[in-house]
Amino acid sequence: MKKNHAYDIFPARHRPEVMGRWDGAAWHRVPTLRIANFRVESSSHRPWTTLKLLHSSGGLHGLFMVRDRYIRCIRNRFQDQVYKDSCVEFFAQPKPGRGYFNFEFNCGGTMLATYIVNPTRVKSGFKDFTPLSLEDARQIQIFHSLPEVIDPEIPDETLWFVEFCIPYTLFEKYVGPTAPVAGQTWRANFYKCADESSHPHWAAWAPVDEMNFHLPRCFGHLHFLKR
Repeated sequence: MKKNHAYDIFPARHRPEVMGRWDGAAWHRVPTLRIANFRVESSSHRPWTTLKLLHSSGGLHGLFMVRDRYIRCIRNRFQDQVYKDSCVEFFAQPKPGRGYFNFEFNCGGTMLATYIVNPTRVKSGFKDFTPLSLEDARQIQIFHSLPEVIDPEIPDETLWFVEFCIPYTLFEKYVGPTAPVAGQTWRANFYKCADESSHPHWAAWAPVDEMNFHLPRCFGHLHFLKR
């Protein structure tokens, strides 16, 4: 695995408030990763997308910052096809040989989330997958800086944020005990997309070797550091 496809997650000195404060007390000086490996199928639009991660006793925290254009967001119900909107995504595999989770957030804060054991494509979606329940979703804290619905799209350059906190108990429901995470390494990838904007694009942190984000073989590594 290339060095730039590994990321160290530091323990939070201050628990993030889930208010999108990129330079706030919790997130100040936290290293960033960039989602910049665009698929050739993308349009000429290349949004600048970065992410910070922290871990705390409360769960796994992430904060996306996107400098974007052609922003569109029309899906505002849990489990809608948010990847068709201006969207950021976090895929994580906490344990080797087990399934992975996809957490997809459009810029309006609506989420699609699934636990996938076998990502082989079939008519119903995937060969072995379980959509997260509304009860699961209610455990996840989400902040979004833009309105839930944006239509028509915003063509001008706009900075937007999505922040999340996912409790370890949610991961554990599907893969067994995970906490404490300090000292662990998870596999993961992060994405930026907008399938149905006027300028569609598909970008990954760790590059995918085909036009498909559901490729655990392409995931990078997340190292949870100890205090």
